[in-house]
Amino acid sequence: MNKLKAILTLAMALVVVGCGQDKEPELVSGVHLDALDRATRPQDDFYQFTNGGWLDSTEIPEIYSGYTVYHEVNERVEEALRGIIESAAQSESDPGSEAQKVGDLYNSFMDLEAINAKGIEPIRAELEAIEAIDSIDSLTVAMASLLRAGVPVPYRIQIYPALEDSSQYTVYVNQSGITMPNRDYYLQTDNENFAAARDGLAPYISNILLRGGMDKYEAEQAAKNVVALETAIATVQWDSVRNRDPQQINNPYAVSALSELGGNLNWSASLAVLGVAGEEQVIVEQPSYFEALNGLLNDVSLNTWKQYLAFRVLDRFAPYLDETTATIRFDYRNRIVYGQKEEKPRWKRAISLVDSLIGEAVGKLYVAEYFPPEAKAKMQELVRNVTDTLDESIDELEWMGGETRVKSKNKLAKFTAKIGYPDEWTDYSDLEILSGDNIGNIRRAVAWEFQKNLAKLGTLVDDKEWFMTPQTVNAYYSPSKNEIVFPAARLQPPFFQLNADDAINYGAVGGVIGHEISHGFDDSGSQFDGDGNLVNWWTDDDRTAFEEKTKVLVAQYEEFSPVEGMHVNGELTLGENIGDLSGVAMAYRAYIRSLNGEDAPVIDGFTGPQRFFIGYAMSRKGKYTDETLISLIASDPHSPLEFRVNGPYRNIDAFHEAFETQPGDGMWLAPEERVRIW
Repeated sequence: MNKLKAILTLAMALVVVGCGQDKEPELVSGVHLDALDRATRPQDDFYQFTNGGWLDSTEIPEIYSGYTVYHEVNERVEEALRGIIESAAQSESDPGSEAQKVGDLYNSFMDLEAINAKGIEPIRAELEAIEAIDSIDSLTVAMASLLRAGVPVPYRIQIYPALEDSSQYTVYVNQSGITMPNRDYYLQTDNENFAAARDGLAPYISNILLRGGMDKYEAEQAAKNVVALETAIATVQWDSVRNRDPQQINNPYAVSALSELGGNLNWSASLAVLGVAGEEQVIVEQPSYFEALNGLLNDVSLNTWKQYLAFRVLDRFAPYLDETTATIRFDYRNRIVYGQKEEKPRWKRAISLVDSLIGEAVGKLYVAEYFPPEAKAKMQELVRNVTDTLDESIDELEWMGGETRVKSKNKLAKFTAKIGYPDEWTDYSDLEILSGDNIGNIRRAVAWEFQKNLAKLGTLVDDKEWFMTPQTVNAYYSPSKNEIVFPAARLQPPFFQLNADDAINYGAVGGVIGHEISHGFDDSGSQFDGDGNLVNWWTDDDRTAFEEKTKVLVAQYEEFSPVEGMHVNGELTLGENIGDLSGVAMAYRAYIRSLNGEDAPVIDGFTGPQRFFIGYAMSRKGKYTDETLISLIASDPHSPLEFRVNGPYRNIDAFHEAFETQPGDGMWLAPEERVRIW
């Protein structure tokens, strides 16, 4: 057993209870005592109290633009994946086997000498195809071809279950095509970080177009043209709040009627290139955007559009090209926009590439080696307990009437929980990965994935499909499938500790279980029924009562100001804030229920309820560069981390009881001002 393997085996041994032991080890509190800030009262700032010691002693590594508990866990996962992938990379594997594909994909990216020698030549064909564009029709066909190849253009297509019939797949067409993180970067002039990103955009475009073969004068003029075009695109895009509303984006169009949005997009030819010409209907998420885009195709010169597409190709492939080109992209996209000081080591980037292109091939090996069955069994128990408490609490909601109550419980009864890894693994047998062909491997993998999605059309929705790999440190709720999904990598310390007292697990992972369940009942998810269909199952009075409560929550969060001059967007973050508030509340009830009327022990000086709230707060610790925090405030539907703790806790009676808060405390919120939704 090598040193890495020994470390990882020891880490997992800390998770497993009683494996190969004569007696069970003594339970521990699970509280990270050295992370606490004892100088801060929990009644004044609970996030700081729980995590302040860690925040004060932890610097953001220069290879990241932020560092959180998720980064800590993901680094352990990366080391495990490195062992798995490098083992495949160093082995003689059967041609066409998954081990061969994993190894050759990794080795091809790691061969920097060969990549540097080729420069940008591997994407010369795409650049020459753009140069050959000579009309709007050929421009739109080129856009469709590039989109199919994974290059961002002003729109995307996606294949997902239909909003109103979750048993069938349909095609979604939506807005895209800008470089900066959010339309606000182009349009808001009073934010210094936005201004810095804007100021750096044109030089970045110019420098990368120089790598593509333009001369200096032409590249500088092209950069001005592209910035102007992207600004025009951003101006007509829908904002993030509007895009969150499933009713607003549910705009079915017969394919024959797409010309109503304008003929310049050459819909018939574009859809044919994209492989969806046989569909009778598509969902156009932002119709007004496509009407405006139709005008831009006519009003902006063909030469500018060609410059824009050339930039898009170079920007897309730069991380996988020679070191000079990759560095130009990093210096803008990571250093200027997000404040990241150094590029990640090449092996980390290689692992990310393998993970993104053939992730389940690696995931299969990861769970076999690092995900004990005891963890899955315990997680299933936690999910059942948290779900049961929501079922009971629905009966107690004073604001909800009987008809909606019955339908709420019916939706909850149809929830599905997926834990650890899929029952059926993706078959990569017809994907060709070749040794030494880095860009070719990426092209073929993207094309393979695109074709895999196209093959869904005309078939029933696959309930066994996962949208995350097992090695992903995250979780999600799917409204169309009415399911919560917890990948294996998410179920490890500090999120999940099998040798810890239950309080910490009900807080740290039970709160996340509740959070994901709550997404089925937040402002967006509540518009889908138990079968995953977008349909109104609420009475008008109950929907009004629900929205009155959410308005209060919006107002609360809009008072929070993480950085000077910026406030949390309560509308944008509403769904996640409901998830945090309701998730913690239902997980706490599940914890109390698990005690069966007994008092929890006091461990490390904390009562069971206190450890519960510490556990959840531990799972949200982290810090970001100013640039990244500002980007997150502008575009992320999650509130900043401190408010994902202090925000919900102020509204939970049990928190105030556990820590005996009083008027005047920083965490105090008068009982009549507290929001309880689920």
